[in-house]
Amino acid sequence: MESDQMVGPSGRPPNDKRAIWSWAFYDFGNSAFTTLIVTFIYGVIFAQVIAPDGDTGTAMWANAIAVTAIIVALSSPFLGAMADRGGHRRRYLLITTAIAIAGSALLYFPVPGQVWFALVVFVIANIAFELSGVFYNAYLPDLTTPDNIGKISGYGWALGYLGGLIAMGIALVGFVRAETPWFGLGTGAESLYQNQRAITLVVAVWFTVFAIPMFLWVKDSEKKDSPPLGNLLRGTAKQLRDTFKEIRRYRQIARLLIARMIYNDGLVTIFALGPLYASEIFGFTLTEVMLWGLALNVTAGIGAFSMGFLDDRIGGRKTILISLVGLLVATLWATLAPSDAKTSMFFAGLLVGVFVGPNQAASRSLLGRFVPQEKETEFYGFFAFSGKAIAFMGPLLYGLAITLFGNQRIGVGITMVFFVVGGLILMGVDEEAGIAASGRTG
Repeated sequence: MESDQMVGPSGRPPNDKRAIWSWAFYDFGNSAFTTLIVTFIYGVIFAQVIAPDGDTGTAMWANAIAVTAIIVALSSPFLGAMADRGGHRRRYLLITTAIAIAGSALLYFPVPGQVWFALVVFVIANIAFELSGVFYNAYLPDLTTPDNIGKISGYGWALGYLGGLIAMGIALVGFVRAETPWFGLGTGAESLYQNQRAITLVVAVWFTVFAIPMFLWVKDSEKKDSPPLGNLLRGTAKQLRDTFKEIRRYRQIARLLIARMIYNDGLVTIFALGPLYASEIFGFTLTEVMLWGLALNVTAGIGAFSMGFLDDRIGGRKTILISLVGLLVATLWATLAPSDAKTSMFFAGLLVGVFVGPNQAASRSLLGRFVPQEKETEFYGFFAFSGKAIAFMGPLLYGLAITLFGNQRIGVGITMVFFVVGGLILMGVDEEAGIAASGRTG
């Protein structure tokens, strides 16, 4: 992470190493939430332990993901614009982070049969987690320059996957595979699966520890005098209306966000429901799902790190398109793999990992090249909106496939449509024009 002689809007060099590492370590910490709770472990625990049966639990988990997506989509652009206008980006990041951490800890308490307790806590925590990403991602353009932004975004995603990998390793060794789980926790139905539920406490502690550097050493770009709440709300609403009116000026951002709105729905579905698919169709045990998750995080981290350099060399648009082709192949592989071929499903998941990191990192960095400085958090609010606006569709269609056809393969196959359509729209993005419209220079 090279030093740069330019002085950024915060009064520090835009490639300041301590600020970049502190920002990236937030990704290292918050990835435990997505890896252990949303994706690989708690969803499986919910379906197999807390819910009445696997199919019912899978459908309910899919619906909970859909509810989260709708609420985040509706609220994120307004909150992003509000943070820009009121100068509260740091405060909102702290609040949403605290709620996500508290929700993680609370998920320890639902026991078998307490379905709604678990779902309500999960939805609240997941909403807070997704909104925290709005404020966190908006710091990226302040930390670096357009010629390095792909690499820095890739560092963040790679470190995030490493964090998820280590946190899952701790959960596996200390709680799931241990003959005597740490802290004397019980195992099996007689103890209400204490050792499995305690994984959410690992998430809470992990997230807390590694979020601290972000709040110590990453500063806001400038201080603003916050107007009274009423004026702030009215001003924010007007700012959003003005942005919509000026969308012609930011047409490359609009095209990028529309494309991401579609292809990200495929990613949401794969990550939220892939482990449940593996456990229900291929018979993966919880331990096997966790080992799979460890391996997938390795390939995802390698992909995000290595293709971050490719992003800066060939551009974010081409990097995303390459990743979509890879994801399409991996999804087709998982859809057609025989039910008795665990190894085939395992490697299909690893291929997903190779390309999902670059997809997410390049999407974030490409927007960072396009956004004008004065609207950073607002546009990352729209970025979150694009990731959630129709993100309920994939999980919803997946749940409908189970309900109507009793077939999860149909649900997985649907995700390929999102990758194809999103990629076709992305091909219309002009990266050079987007950078020029932002007013940023390399």
